[in-house]
Amino acid sequence: MDPKYIFVTGGVTSSLGKGIICSSLGLLLATRGLRVTIQKLDPYINVDPGTMNPYEHGEVYVTDDGAETDLDLGHYERFLGIPTSQENNVTTGRIYYDVINKERKGEYLGQTVQVIPHITDEIKSRVKRIGDSGKYDIIIVEIGGTVGDIEGLPYIEAMRQLRYDVGRDNVTSIHLTLVPYLKAAGELKTKPTQHSVKTIYQLGLQPEILVCRTEVPLDAGIRRKIANFCNVSDEDVIASLDARSIYEVPLLMKKEKLDQRVLKKLRIRAGAPDLSEWSRFVHAVTYPDHQIRIALVGKYVDHQDAYLSIVEAFKHAGAVNNCEIDLVWISSDHLDEQKVAEKLKDVSGILVAPGFGGRGVEGKLAAIRYARENRIPFFGICLGMQCALIEFSRNVCKWEDADSTEFNEDTTHPVVDLMLEQKTIDDKGGTMRLGAYECALEKGSNAGKAYSASKIIERHRHRYEMNNRFREEMSANGLMITGVNPERDLVEIVELKDHPWFVGVQFHPELKSTVRKPHPLFVSFVKAAFRYASDNNKVEPASGSASASKR
Repeated sequence: MDPKYIFVTGGVTSSLGKGIICSSLGLLLATRGLRVTIQKLDPYINVDPGTMNPYEHGEVYVTDDGAETDLDLGHYERFLGIPTSQENNVTTGRIYYDVINKERKGEYLGQTVQVIPHITDEIKSRVKRIGDSGKYDIIIVEIGGTVGDIEGLPYIEAMRQLRYDVGRDNVTSIHLTLVPYLKAAGELKTKPTQHSVKTIYQLGLQPEILVCRTEVPLDAGIRRKIANFCNVSDEDVIASLDARSIYEVPLLMKKEKLDQRVLKKLRIRAGAPDLSEWSRFVHAVTYPDHQIRIALVGKYVDHQDAYLSIVEAFKHAGAVNNCEIDLVWISSDHLDEQKVAEKLKDVSGILVAPGFGGRGVEGKLAAIRYARENRIPFFGICLGMQCALIEFSRNVCKWEDADSTEFNEDTTHPVVDLMLEQKTIDDKGGTMRLGAYECALEKGSNAGKAYSASKIIERHRHRYEMNNRFREEMSANGLMITGVNPERDLVEIVELKDHPWFVGVQFHPELKSTVRKPHPLFVSFVKAAFRYASDNNKVEPASGSASASKR
């Protein structure tokens, strides 16, 4: 079977959830036995989001092959359970970068380089490269932004052309739009959808299926009206109601028969979808018995997309432990030794989040000291682990000026230092230690017990590491090195003696947590936090449980 392509565009407004719709459709098709992947085309001119501020872009998602990508790739992996790669994320910056390099090398034989055909051809080549790999039956192509945006026009044109390049029978198009409900008028309004579809028509791409985000159900009359004005059948108007959880969306899309409509358009016969395992997970997330509070300490807590994969990993781990995680968002900018006890007194676990730069570090150090001294389960990720090393060095080893050279180049105890190969690098984009690396685990450690393995592979994104010059002295004071990269002897995991669960990791475990395979460290951390909550009478009924409804 020739590979089939599904183009997904968005209209009316941003943040309608194209990534979740793509992921949900991908899951439905995959459970029918089809090989599915999803590709994100991002119109921004940055080569990748690696140098973008989290307030601008949210989380940077890192793949096994070291690509810094859009956060939607995290949704793709969490839903489909298969890894993505640099091929799954294309940006305008990367397209222009490659086209200009080809021009400089003379590959266009003196032609005038233009948006059409050179930019559109480069876009099409990135899409067809995945299809030509032979690995997939269906490639879902999500076009970022909103139809009508200037920067998105080359992508729409490329998809219009691609429809003819690969054969019209091998392509279908989905348009995600908004049908707002005006409370004052007491009715749904279809005009924004009509204008959005009209705009994409004018660009030469005709949507065959409309997915309509709405707060209230679409009745038959509204569906018929949308269908008549937008040149689709009534059956191709799909309602996407607001859901309690993103993980409910595949079940809602199955009920709306989105996958059936796609298969009909693409002339594919496939088995029935099996969502039994997914349904059990959704039930576990929605109706746990217990609730515990875990603090997430970071400097971007007012923009929670910066920690999206951590939030989702907690949901996965909570389902395994029959426990709802009530995340308490703590700004490290506003935390210090005087406030820490009051801010963290009700939590049963503390996670110190990753990040860059010195802002908020002192607040993170205060939270770590509180967790260490009060034997509260602690989890430090990337900078969170580095802060744990600094706190331990200052307050246990008594090296008062211990620090990272990222924050203080003149410290006499640089327990965290710039990696050797990073010292000659000036360019910031794509130059960190990125992607999957091996880690050997210490048998009997909390990490070793969680993984039930002697070696693991995890994803990284950092420039600084623990300074091996201080390993021996820190170990003598009670720091346990429980995970090491065997190739370069880099410290990957640290723990503490005589603490129930205190784990810092240099890598990003949240990036590999999926619905089918919750990350073992998050599962173990939540289990330890639940045990602490039970011992200290801090377990509460979950918000959706029967006992909670009686309160």
